[in-house]
Amino acid sequence: MLGLLSVFLFAATSFALPSPAIEERQTSCAGIPNGYTPQVVSKLPNPFLTASGTQVTTKAQWACRQQEISQLMQQYELGTLPPKPQSVTASFSGTTLTINVSDQGKSISFAVTIKRPSGTGPFPAIIAYGGPSIPVPANIATITFNNDDIAAQQSTASRGKGKFYTLYGASASAGAMTAWAWGVSRVIDALAITPAAGIDVNRIGVTGCSRNGKGAFVAGAFDSRIALTIPQESGSGGAACWRISDALLRSGKNIQTAGEIVGENVWFSPNFNRYVSNTPSLPSDHHLLAGLVAPRGLFVIENDIDWLGPGSTTPCMETGQLIYQAVGAKNAMGFSLVGGHAHCSFPNQQQSDLTAFLNRYLLGGTTDKFVQTSSVSFNRADWVDWTVPTLT
Repeated sequence: MLGLLSVFLFAATSFALPSPAIEERQTSCAGIPNGYTPQVVSKLPNPFLTASGTQVTTKAQWACRQQEISQLMQQYELGTLPPKPQSVTASFSGTTLTINVSDQGKSISFAVTIKRPSGTGPFPAIIAYGGPSIPVPANIATITFNNDDIAAQQSTASRGKGKFYTLYGASASAGAMTAWAWGVSRVIDALAITPAAGIDVNRIGVTGCSRNGKGAFVAGAFDSRIALTIPQESGSGGAACWRISDALLRSGKNIQTAGEIVGENVWFSPNFNRYVSNTPSLPSDHHLLAGLVAPRGLFVIENDIDWLGPGSTTPCMETGQLIYQAVGAKNAMGFSLVGGHAHCSFPNQQQSDLTAFLNRYLLGGTTDKFVQTSSVSFNRADWVDWTVPTLT
């Protein structure tokens, strides 16, 4: 039966999908205060201090703080993630899941390819931007997501090009990574209403490498239905923190910074351009991107290539692990930086850690493993001047 064509209709007003993105889950939170202006913060911003100056002490307050962080990152860096569209329909035939989306009188269609394990599903699955560059075990399905179809990323001339912008307009504030995250959410919508695809939507992972690793990180941050996020060698704009990268550049390191990256491609919102020469004026940094994923599974894979910024990714992600510690999920975030190999190749030294996270978050395992591996030393006092609470 799995190979038969089946079509299911989703309408936002009549079909309840699994838990949606962070900003759609919290309806009782205060949000960003009117007239808010970010303070200049030279070190990494305090995850546990709200925009109104309130200290976060409970997990309920942290859920609202996550919503606020998501809003801030969208407003200042990534661009606006639209709410769920009015209609999503899906059909499955062979290995192809076709997704049709309609919103405000406009429509698009796109497709993903699903490679399933043998046997009877539903199966856990990894959505792979452009195809997987990590080894996916035979008992996990692979969903190849053509993110370039949703938002182009050839150069700065790609702004506003792709099917996302057909729906929401070429002048939409969303950069390509936000558009891709929107696309991943529609894939999950479609899987949820298409049982013939044979995928368990409660066991979904997302991955990508390099520029696609940045995108996978953002998708995991924006959609809480993703059980495991695996950004690989995402570097600047992913696992690296803007403030730290700027400091390393000033010290003579060959590293990509915010000021350089906005001239390379359209991954970010045009709103970001005004802050790239003064990143301390941003209200967020990328340790908070990790914080948006918490307490769900997050395994960050990095390399020691200068341009990726190992001196930035290590302190940035180890600070992200402090957020996981605060919410009582220390082992749910792993960071592994292993060098000596080509960009986007996967070294054997990281296999056991990857297997542990796949088993725990996609295959029903119960064994946790804390992973913090890097050749770079991190003096916390250099970048963290706040106390890590134990949220109740």
